Amino acid sequence: MKHFKFRISGRVQGVWYRASTQRKAQELGLTGFVRNEPDGSVYVEAEGEESQLLVLAEWCRRGPELARVERVDVEEGTVQGFSGFKVVGSGRLKG
Repeated sequence: MKHFKFRISGRVQGVWYRASTQRKAQELGLTGFVRNEPDGSVYVEAEGEESQLLVLAEWCRRGPELARVERVDVEEGTVQGFSGFKVVGSGRLKG
């Protein structure tokens, strides 16, 4: 069991990135969450088998059809024991 953190930059808010990430993570049997960040990026924490996390990382580099991913930063973290994979946050935050 591994824990990966992803920060995805580009045109990734308002293009169904979070919902699409949730579907892909669930399809891969991963747990964790995805949320929009105030700076316009999307942040993901996911846990599961390393091979499945690597598949998710590759998917994040493309994202859903309307997304224009410019950058994906990935780092390993400490396993949190998430239950399910959730979308959190309510869209782009003004700041």
